[in-house]
Amino acid sequence: MKSLKLLVIIILLVGTTSTITAQRNIKVYPKHGTVVTTLYQPRLVVHKGVNFHFSKGIWYKTRGRKYIVCAAPVGVKVRQLPLGNKVVVYGGRKYYAYHGVFYKKKGRNYIVVNV
Repeated sequence: MKSLKLLVIIILLVGTTSTITAQRNIKVYPKHGTVVTTLYQPRLVVHKGVNFHFSKGIWYKTRGRKYIVCAAPVGVKVRQLPLGNKVVVYGGRKYYAYHGVFYKKKGRNYIVVNV
């Protein structure tokens, strides 16, 4: 009887640890207007005389020493898209989508477009 109880306890413990290790990381992207103080490897992109910062697929404007999440400026060019972008065919045309922003490839660049 004791060995049966021990077996049940072991099965419960193994099941609990496998449940814990099976959890996944879920990325949460900030809403427009969110203020952050640091960015991971931001790229400065100047578009129509306005400075934008592009980091991990999110667009920011600066306010003092802080960064404000903003909409991607339509027409801005970037050389590289973030990992995890998806190819989308819309109206027979190929676009690249990442976090609600659509890009069209033109030469070596990707241009933000309205779809």
